[in-house]
Amino acid sequence: MHIFTVQKELKQALKKFKGEDDTTKKDSEKGKESSQTLVRSMDELKRDLAMLDLLVETDVQIMSKLLSKFSSTNTTMDQRVAALLDLEYLVHQVDNAQNLVLMGGIDLVNDALNNTDFRLQKSAAFVLGSAVSSNPSVQVVALECGTLQKLLTMLATPRPMTVKKKVSYALACLLRHFPHAQSQFVKLGGLQVLVELFQAQGAESLRVRIITLLYDMITEKEMISQAGIGPHSTHQEHLQQYGDISLFPMLVEQGWCSLVPEMLASPEHDWREKALQTLLAMMPHCQKLYLQNPTLSTSLSFLQQQYQELALRERSLGEDDGYFGEILFLVDSVMVKMH
Repeated sequence: MHIFTVQKELKQALKKFKGEDDTTKKDSEKGKESSQTLVRSMDELKRDLAMLDLLVETDVQIMSKLLSKFSSTNTTMDQRVAALLDLEYLVHQVDNAQNLVLMGGIDLVNDALNNTDFRLQKSAAFVLGSAVSSNPSVQVVALECGTLQKLLTMLATPRPMTVKKKVSYALACLLRHFPHAQSQFVKLGGLQVLVELFQAQGAESLRVRIITLLYDMITEKEMISQAGIGPHSTHQEHLQQYGDISLFPMLVEQGWCSLVPEMLASPEHDWREKALQTLLAMMPHCQKLYLQNPTLSTSLSFLQQQYQELALRERSLGEDDGYFGEILFLVDSVMVKMH
């Protein structure tokens, strides 16, 4: 029974109790019957209150049971996968993810990445990504467990694309706002792993995820450099941490200045939008290579014409700040910076 249902029933029981109490006062002849009803209502209240108390602790209890089931030798592979998916739902909450660490769950999930069953690898990566997402203390634990190396190995070796999608999700969550992990990622050859994955046959659906990850890393580094966050000492610390990441030289060296423009040929508007944003973010380091790329100039001219028409149609419908107008602004911005 959901907690909301219990609360609803509790309110109804209280209302019933109050109504019956009033009736008792008005009609003393029905005293015995009302008294019995009163006792019954009180019993129902106690039962529902006990259930509410029980529900307060459920997250930790459920996680403990799921980890026990996952670790049991009697558990089937289907049951282990199901246990991980239930865990993934819970660890979106910061406290639950931190409790997962205290319960030894991160080690179990990390070990599951090595399992030969692809379904378990996929589910483990999903749990890991959700646990570390926007959760710095769990990110630190995961990095210290050697998770980053495992994720890169999984992306670099043959396995189904459905698994690699979840692994790329876990990788992005681990790196986000975590400069130490980003520095390790670059040193471990992470950008080269992503180049190979970007160019792999059948990996088209992963391309936008990959350039989104690159865009996030670039903009994080730039934002820290341009504007401080928090107290001066904290800003200096962040500057130093992001300064340790040799991101831009490696982006150029690994060929990203020519790979990102390929995304402009996609028929998907959101893919083009992300590619244009990333082109702009990489402009200071890729401008010379962009100018030497005749295909890029042709693509931009085509997109400019297309989005001028789409934006005009938007405005005629009363949408002055429409989606296509935003993409046109990106196209124009790239073209201006290339001249």
